Amino acid sequence: MSHTFLAVLFAIGAAVCIAIGTVVRQRTAAVVPDDSIGALGPITTLVHSPIWWLGTIVGMVGYALQAAALGLGSLLLVQPLLVLSLLFALPLGARFSGRTISAREWLWAAALTTSVAVLIIVGDPRPGQPRAETHHWVMITLIGLPFVALCLFGAHRRTGSARALLLGIAGGSLFGVAAVLTKGVVHLVTLGPSAVLTSFEFYALVAVAAVATSVQQSAFQAGDLQASLPATTIMEPVIASLLGFVVLGEYLDADRKVAAVLALAVVAMIAATVALARNAADSAVSVPQKVR
Repeated sequence: MSHTFLAVLFAIGAAVCIAIGTVVRQRTAAVVPDDSIGALGPITTLVHSPIWWLGTIVGMVGYALQAAALGLGSLLLVQPLLVLSLLFALPLGARFSGRTISAREWLWAAALTTSVAVLIIVGDPRPGQPRAETHHWVMITLIGLPFVALCLFGAHRRTGSARALLLGIAGGSLFGVAAVLTKGVVHLVTLGPSAVLTSFEFYALVAVAAVATSVQQSAFQAGDLQASLPATTIMEPVIASLLGFVVLGEYLDADRKVAAVLALAVVAMIAATVALARNAADSAVSVPQKVR
């Protein structure tokens, strides 16, 4: 089997696990009372929930599959495929909420699948460098850290949809950076344990992933998943793909004549992602609401 085919298989497997883990953790976080939130956010309460741990473990399996996919393929190949997690979350959310999937939802699911297929087949993503250089990480930090800090500061001063949206943007952006770090760490694994343990990427990945997870759970707990889930789902592939293109030198090996088709595919993917994420949020909020 080719590396590209294996990367696609691993990415789709990751999307399935991410869908299951996200649905479980969403529904668990949505019922955490505001007065139970600790200094680190709702995660201080959630760690005592066996159901939350189940969702987290499944999500970790998804992350392992994502890492395997990134070891074989580019960010431009893997990250759009992970958006398919919303497609797999659709029947899960419908089952948990006791509702049927509407024709409109199936149309959006078809649009998402088609747009991702166009990006992968027509766009033909090609790999670049496996790791970003030091000066790239300096620039990413100088730009990204204030951006995330502003989102968190704004979220702290707001409530409801605005708070959920800002936390979703921050969490999704951090997961996008984590994807780039993951690709670098996977490459270092092939060079041996010492290469991993002496690299800053490994420790940066642990820190970024921990903060991203905490911010994501805070976004889920904020109450309005219709704001936070689309933001998180869109920002991760956008940031990861942008960094893959700008920092790692990845590109789409497609003729300029099909540039308009690829642009339409990107727009369709974003629109379908937002629509399906909002439907997933509708399913999630059907659980008993938390005490304010």
